[in-house]
Amino acid sequence: MFVRILYTIILCLAAPFLLLGLYKSKPNKPKFGSHWKEHFGITPQLSSAKSKPLWIHAVSVGESIAAIPLIKALKEQNPDQTIVVTTTTSTGAKEIQKLGDLVEHRYMPIDFSFAVKGFIRAIQPEKMLIIETELWPNTLHAVHTANIPIIVVNARLSEKSCRNYAKVQALFNQIHPNLSKVLCQSQADADRFKRLGIPQNKLDVTGSIKFDVKVSPNVTEKGKNLRDVLGSNRPVWIAASTHKGEDELILSAHKALLETHTDALLILVPRHPERFNSVFELCRNQKLSVARRTLQESNLDEAQVYLGDTMGEMLVLIGASDVCFMAGSLIGDKVGGHNMLEPAALGIPIITGPSYFNFKEITETLLSKQAIIINEAHEISDSLTKLISDDQLRLSMSQSGLEVVKNCQGSLHKTLSKVAE
Repeated sequence: MFVRILYTIILCLAAPFLLLGLYKSKPNKPKFGSHWKEHFGITPQLSSAKSKPLWIHAVSVGESIAAIPLIKALKEQNPDQTIVVTTTTSTGAKEIQKLGDLVEHRYMPIDFSFAVKGFIRAIQPEKMLIIETELWPNTLHAVHTANIPIIVVNARLSEKSCRNYAKVQALFNQIHPNLSKVLCQSQADADRFKRLGIPQNKLDVTGSIKFDVKVSPNVTEKGKNLRDVLGSNRPVWIAASTHKGEDELILSAHKALLETHTDALLILVPRHPERFNSVFELCRNQKLSVARRTLQESNLDEAQVYLGDTMGEMLVLIGASDVCFMAGSLIGDKVGGHNMLEPAALGIPIITGPSYFNFKEITETLLSKQAIIINEAHEISDSLTKLISDDQLRLSMSQSGLEVVKNCQGSLHKTLSKVAE
């Protein structure tokens, strides 16, 4: 109890700064509008609830995208099941809103007991599913006290995060008794949760629901159509989900590639929409001809960089490429990479940087099947040149990636079974 009180005092001091970062206006970032009140537990009731709702929390964009196949599967299983999805960020909310009437969206209350209790009174959820690992002490305590089961779905815990939690073990000891089940992506994740004190009977390994990537024919068709527009006979590669500090490295690799493949095109997709404009200016400052997807420009034959300045189109953009570099992997231990399974499911050869600790098991599985290349920044252009010049190598990596995805699928079915329990 004392530990949680101390944590709450620290949170009170930090909250103004956290909220400032959350509400700060940035280019291309959706506004919260009057919904900011939901962060404080002033939560509108659901418009139509046929049953006690299932509460799914997905903090931001990545978790929201991961949650979508699960949400669709839950609705297929029980069309009358009411689902409310909470996100903390407005960009996450934008992804969930694409689901239309399948779900209702609310913003997640900040981790004060009064705010969480306000949300529970308004929504009265039957069960809470947390996507990946978003464990807030006061939230979990309030939800557990209200006799609402809490299941962590697609749970992952890197070695770095495990060590960080271990530094505040007393606080984690307040957290884990509130959890009903932790459905882990891998045995390594389960072992790390166990090291932190979660009992074995609460742990299950269900695999990553991100392995259950289903690429719709519509997305595949859109990718092919975009490739025709960009140029079907020129080399096209994508740098997906870049972070600040990576774009310069990516552009340097592209300039090196242009020396041998003068018609090559880079599809550059920043991770955060507020960076779209600054990355556009960076490309221009680097003396590269750049076109923006949002402007539907016609002079694409002359473009050297195609800026993917939209949200929710990553699969289409990857599908229009010959090679995918998965970013978030060139800036030390700040990000730890992004999910490589989407390009693998599309049959696109993958390059990643050396920092992929958040997707260690997935990356190593792909690496063991020679479906991925791991490069330092200065090696990327050489790998690109090799892949673009060798059709057989691209085909081999494509087939290996598809095989990995196929062999690892089934997590969604296991997850649904455990949630139903």
